[in-house]
Amino acid sequence: MQRPRAARWVEHVNAVQTSARMEDWLSNRDSLTARLMARCAQFRVQRLSQHKAICLQDEYAAIGLPRSLKVHEREVFLRCDGEAMVYGHTVVPQTATANEWPLFHALGEKSLGSTLFNDPLVVRGELSYARLRQSHPLIRRIVARQPELADVPGMLARRSLFWRKSGCLLVTEVFLPGVEGLRLVEKR
Repeated sequence: MQRPRAARWVEHVNAVQTSARMEDWLSNRDSLTARLMARCAQFRVQRLSQHKAICLQDEYAAIGLPRSLKVHEREVFLRCDGEAMVYGHTVVPQTATANEWPLFHALGEKSLGSTLFNDPLVVRGELSYARLRQSHPLIRRIVARQPELADVPGMLARRSLFWRKSGCLLVTEVFLPGVEGLRLVEKR
């Protein structure tokens, strides 16, 4: 078994070498939830877990921690017509207050993206990109729930910080193979 490793996050989408279609998914700064909703008849957020956990090696510095410490962690699948399209992973430092992120703990199966994009106090940082290999902890978590993805050599991901008042949270979105085939759906 390969040892888990940190991802190499880059600041420009061209560095992950992907198709123009996937480049658009990765670099678009609009709400990912809204983009997915426009491409399926039924959208659903499936909460996989939400608890305190140790921050991953490639996350702690991004949220201002000196080392891997405990954080509030949330994991979800964003599903279009029943199929998982995106794995979402959010970490919030334990020092964050309810005043900074008032709805985080009560989200349940609501979309974090909808909450963030509808709050005028939230500021989004720059996007960064990576191709996560099978040895990365997030890919291991995905494969544990979706074993059919065990042979996918790498999955594209993006992440960004969101700031509200003085608090930050880090959202990582891993794009599963089916997302590239999604097309706009005419809504009646």
